[in-house]
Amino acid sequence: MRRSKRAALAPAAARHEAPLAREPITPMDLHVQPGGARLGEMLVAANLTTNERVVSALGTMSTSGMSLGTQLIADGSISERDLAETLARQQNLAVVDLRQIIPDPAAAALMTERMARALGAIPLSADQDTVVVAVADPSPAILKSLQEVIGRPLTVNVATQSDITMAIGNSFRALASVNSQVEAFQTRDSLHKAEIAPAPTVVSENAPVVQVVQLMITQGLRDRASDIHIEPQGDRIRVRYRVDGALHEVLDLPGTMGPAIVSRIKIMGGMNIVERRRPQDGQISLEIEGRAVDIRVATTSVVSGEKVVLRLLDKSRPIFRLGQLGMATDVAKQYSALLHSPYGMVICSGPTGSGKTTTLYGSLSEINTPERNIMTIEDPVEYMIPSINQIQINVQAGITFAGGLKSILRQDPDVILVGEIRDAETARIAVQSALTGHFVLSSLHATDAVSALHRLLDMGIESFLVASSITAVMSQRLLRKVCDNCQEKYEPPPPEMALLHAMGGHVPEGGFVRGAGCNFCTQTGYLERIGVYEMMPVSDGIRELILDRASHEDVRKQARSEGMRTLQEESMSLVESGVTNLTEVLRTVYVTGT
Repeated sequence: MRRSKRAALAPAAARHEAPLAREPITPMDLHVQPGGARLGEMLVAANLTTNERVVSALGTMSTSGMSLGTQLIADGSISERDLAETLARQQNLAVVDLRQIIPDPAAAALMTERMARALGAIPLSADQDTVVVAVADPSPAILKSLQEVIGRPLTVNVATQSDITMAIGNSFRALASVNSQVEAFQTRDSLHKAEIAPAPTVVSENAPVVQVVQLMITQGLRDRASDIHIEPQGDRIRVRYRVDGALHEVLDLPGTMGPAIVSRIKIMGGMNIVERRRPQDGQISLEIEGRAVDIRVATTSVVSGEKVVLRLLDKSRPIFRLGQLGMATDVAKQYSALLHSPYGMVICSGPTGSGKTTTLYGSLSEINTPERNIMTIEDPVEYMIPSINQIQINVQAGITFAGGLKSILRQDPDVILVGEIRDAETARIAVQSALTGHFVLSSLHATDAVSALHRLLDMGIESFLVASSITAVMSQRLLRKVCDNCQEKYEPPPPEMALLHAMGGHVPEGGFVRGAGCNFCTQTGYLERIGVYEMMPVSDGIRELILDRASHEDVRKQARSEGMRTLQEESMSLVESGVTNLTEVLRTVYVTGT
């Protein structure tokens, strides 16, 4: 059944229930909030951490500037949920799960976004008697500030900092102020056309078009968008975000703003604002809400003007380890063993946006040791990894994949990562590197594992070189996960059931599930993604087929006879476990047969 989205406060934590704060807090009551037992002592007593870790965190606090709880979370000693539950018990408050409760807009409006972020708090509901507030740190100083800001009696609950941050981002949409900026732009534009005011030669940071671009990027980052599409369509500009692999329309702007928006983005990306016919590429580095963001810009001329795509890379996002990617346990174990080979080549294949780069970085983290000289050549360098030598492609400076790879071979490398094999020259050098005692990791655009081998052959690489150099091919896709916060049962339509039967899948024990749509998944029913993997080790049998230039189907049958599970089979296992659903499998995984 669909869970209620109203702010009916549930009791609290799963492990440690805290009594509800039934009486509202008034200004005279603020001093009554007792400190109780010390936080560190309570965490140790609950077996959530050790005394040694608490002492270590206390010693680090003076230099980090963090509170004890935040320092313990940063050290990996406790989770955010552990801290919230312990603070609630310490202060005799309730814990609220903001993943299941949506703040009432009228209540949220009692605070500004800036103040909500500064205090780490969000109003959930309000009536004549009290305002219910969720706060990450229920210290007397924070509660006093909240009381001064809201000016009404409070009922305080505790939530995790990440949940509060997400709730603030969902309640205070950056795009909410776009309309006022559009009106200001149109007013200024009409004045320029009437020659009442001269057009400015230097664009101010407060100019409407500058603010609109900034708001689009800010909201895209909050919504976890990987790409922002800005598309001219006659008398309007359509703005879409790609979230978890699917595009969603978020904004309509007047067509007159199109050229100004494109020019602003080109200036930010160091591109030529005069050239409007040829495609251009650029790069932008920003800090938004305390997070470092790199943005790849690509423009192209279409019938109605210039289309721009911004690819957002949030550098504050951690690098995933192999165990966090969604690989089946046996696949992850086999893949990890292959990564420790002294030489050979492992290829990650899939279409754009299938998570190949994430898998490659996770692979490097697995084998990054002081004994190895690891070098990469990438376009762009998405994450800076300590102790790894990374080269950025720069065509204008003459640094290409092929040229950079040649220079890497003179640097005594043990492991080489080639961001992407795009041409025959790069493919040939990579293959020869694997044959001369180096371990090579690379990505390649292909629909499945077998197709990746045939792409190398189609590039003109001799079959005996492909057969001798390739150790394994990992093909992958990313499937959206059903949102846990609004999960409900449903009956799949006939096309989806036909897919289930064709793939040999089974009906899940608890029935089929989908997301009804809520504030945390931006009404899509999906939240985050998980990888599905098709790993094909290149065995002696497959090498013989490659030498004979056997068909795609023959190689596929040989790989399956040796135990390879296809993308479709792996997807069905995720459906059966309720992680995703048939709708998403049908949308994402290209069915080539079983």
